[in-house]
Amino acid sequence: MLFSAIIFGLLGSFHCIGMCGPIAFMLPVDRTNNTKRILQISVYHFGRLFTYGILGLLFGFLGKGFYLFGFQQYVSIVIGVLMILMVVLPKKTINTFSITKPIYKLLSGVKNRLGKELKKKKTDTFFTIGFLNGFLPCGLVYMAIFASIATGNVVEGSLYMVLFGLGTIPLMTAFVYLGNFTTGLVRKRIQQFIPVAVVVIAVLFILRGMGLGIPYVSPIHVHEMVAGSQMCH
Repeated sequence: MLFSAIIFGLLGSFHCIGMCGPIAFMLPVDRTNNTKRILQISVYHFGRLFTYGILGLLFGFLGKGFYLFGFQQYVSIVIGVLMILMVVLPKKTINTFSITKPIYKLLSGVKNRLGKELKKKKTDTFFTIGFLNGFLPCGLVYMAIFASIATGNVVEGSLYMVLFGLGTIPLMTAFVYLGNFTTGLVRKRIQQFIPVAVVVIAVLFILRGMGLGIPYVSPIHVHEMVAGSQMCH
């Protein structure tokens, strides 16, 4: 399932460019020295990946708890269903639950700190900007976090989020160099494809949770294998 992290990242970078694009474009990079600029952008990305890795670690730990109690397959199904609902339900319906409002209030301080850091030009500033950038709310990031829970593993959860972050690097880097280089039509086409990709990945999570015995896609769960072997004895 780790391959879906790269897909999320690549597609999500087009979706999240509205939130992170202005920050990337406003990075106080040295535009007179290409080597220094590459280093600064790399440090910025490392900061984002560091944040994603921490988030994946924390939520992977949560998923491990579900796994130890034998709930992981149900969690995988629930997460797949939630991902589909987030795509299918109108935004107005989702907003009525007010799930993200407390998060936005909590992260208002992050945005204020980002504004201050963007005015500096020290090397460590780029890491701080990337680190804070990773906490900004984004629907695709939330879905990647859901997926890290479904891994049921601390290391895989962290790796999933890091791979998601790696998938966003090409477009984010291009945005720093070229600004808004995509045409409205291209962006619209990709935006239309994102929900399809999310639903496909969600279905894979549901199949994985069902444990149908399909190699790599829906393997039989360890708890079921243990139960079956005990019955044989």
